Amino acid sequence: MNDKTYKTEQEDFWSGDFGNEYISRNKGEMLLASNLNFFTKALARATNLNSCIEFGANIGMNLRALKLLRPELSLNAIEINQQAAEQLSDIVNKENIYTGSILDYPANQVFDLSFIKGVLIHINPNELNSVYKKLVDSTSRYLLVAEYYNPSPISIPYRGHKDRLFKRDFAGEILDQFPAIKLIDYGFSYHRDIAFPQDDISWFLMEKESK
Repeated sequence: MNDKTYKTEQEDFWSGDFGNEYISRNKGEMLLASNLNFFTKALARATNLNSCIEFGANIGMNLRALKLLRPELSLNAIEINQQAAEQLSDIVNKENIYTGSILDYPANQVFDLSFIKGVLIHINPNELNSVYKKLVDSTSRYLLVAEYYNPSPISIPYRGHKDRLFKRDFAGEILDQFPAIKLIDYGFSYHRDIAFPQDDISWFLMEKESK
């Protein structure tokens, strides 16, 4: 049970029992293989990556794939769910894990890559601008956003829950708000891919122009 009081209902949702149950549904060797294929494509144009931070890392299935793809990568993570963060420490050093809400993360470090995958869709829309800024502030070069896409904002039911999943053009909003961020690659991963399925994710690799 989580005793912390968060700012939004969505944070309470993911820090508590539902977030605990999510762990068991999202792990395994097949997911790891699909993630490895995903990042091979999504980061094909990203060079000289030595460090990264994942916003909403859960137990680290994305970071495990990245470590296989880029063994030299220093891993960092943010995770709101305590049980997930404990398992995350199997792949990420504990001192490199921020256990808490993305909304509370201070974003006072920079990494070669900041990324978020399947998490913006679960954040309260009123808080998105703050999260966008944290993602941009946390990277010295690359930003990867991988989420459900829709040209205009919509809310859809999520496993019987209302206001827990939102679709929109997340990357487009970042590009509009931050002139220093430029799109360099994008793609789509289909849930019916016969070899490496993902959950209908549209991904966008962006780069921050150096000052």
